[in-house]
Amino acid sequence: ETALGLLYSAEAHEIDPREMLASQPVVPGDYTCRLVQGVAEHLTEIDALIDCYAEGWTADRMPAVDRVLARIAVFELGHLSTVPTSAVLSEAVELVGDYSTDRSSRFVNGLLSRIAAELRPHEMPVVECEELSWREVFDLS
Repeated sequence: ETALGLLYSAEAHEIDPREMLASQPVVPGDYTCRLVQGVAEHLTEIDALIDCYAEGWTADRMPAVDRVLARIAVFELGHLSTVPTSAVLSEAVELVGDYSTDRSSRFVNGLLSRIAAELRPHEMPVVECEELSWREVFDLS
């Protein structure tokens, strides 16, 4: 939730999330810092992956909370292999249900499930997106 708040606030104020992180009077926990910094560092490829799998949507058209939570989850799926896929998906869906629209949970769950199938095929069936090989972008073999 702290990472969600920081990334959402950074977007609303149009500043780099790392600046938002640095401006905090109390340094957030290590995992929160890792999420915020990771999303900031990999934002371009994260948004491209979201755009590829969002079926008729682009990241910039999504509600801001949905977009930020999807970014966090995609970073975790692509870069934090020690976090179980089921934990990433359930946490994102729970938070989007708490903070976004009534329909967001279903949308975010579907989106992240498709992305998880691509990034972690050993845990889920692969759903192909023809535009790019995300295993290469995220350096997955």
